[in-house]
Order: sequence, then structure tokens, then C-alpha cells
Amino acid sequence: MTDNWVEVAKVADIPPLLARVVKTKHGDIALFHAGDGQIYALDNKCPHQGGPLSEGIVHDCRVACPLHNWVIDLKTGEATGPDEGKTRTYEVKVEDGRVFLKL
Repeated sequence: MTDNWVEVAKVADIPPLLARVVKTKHGDIALFHAGDGQIYALDNKCPHQGGPLSEGIVHDCRVACPLHNWVIDLKTGEATGPDEGKTRTYEVKVEDGRVFLKL
């Protein structure tokens, strides 16, 4: 099976500490422009009850789910603190201001 890089956005379309949703055959993927300046991609579903992570508050390299405030690490997709669970992450690369996902 061959993985393909697909252009999904421009970095300029994702303001710092915010997110954008990309619809793919894999479902909705949230692109986050984190506090470290990097772009991260996760399924747009909290591992707790499926809340829309793209609508959460981004701080540093984490996002707080808007439903129950679970905090998800953008690098690993892992829930932090006492919460347990994981959201799928996707490889991202940025070239010439364009964001690509490995799908």
C-alpha cells in the first residue's frame, strides 16, 4: 500500500492557536497551528465522547475539547492528566507555505 501526500491547506489559512477542518475519505481531520509554530493533524474527534477538537482552545501544543475539557496533546493525540485515550494523528509536512497530509 502506498501512502500519498495530499495538499489540504495553506499555512496562512490556519491562524496561530486555531484550527481548520479538512474533509477527507478518512473523515474530518483537524489541522492545528500550535504554539510552537508547527501544524499538527488529528481526527476531529475527542477520544472521550467524540467532541469536535477543532472547536477547542489551543494552548502550546495541546487542545482542550469544548465538550468536557479533556486536554489532547497535538503531537501524540494522547489525552493528558488523569484522562486516558488517544485520537488518531496524521503526518504533516509544510512546503512553500502549503500544508500536506500523508493519507
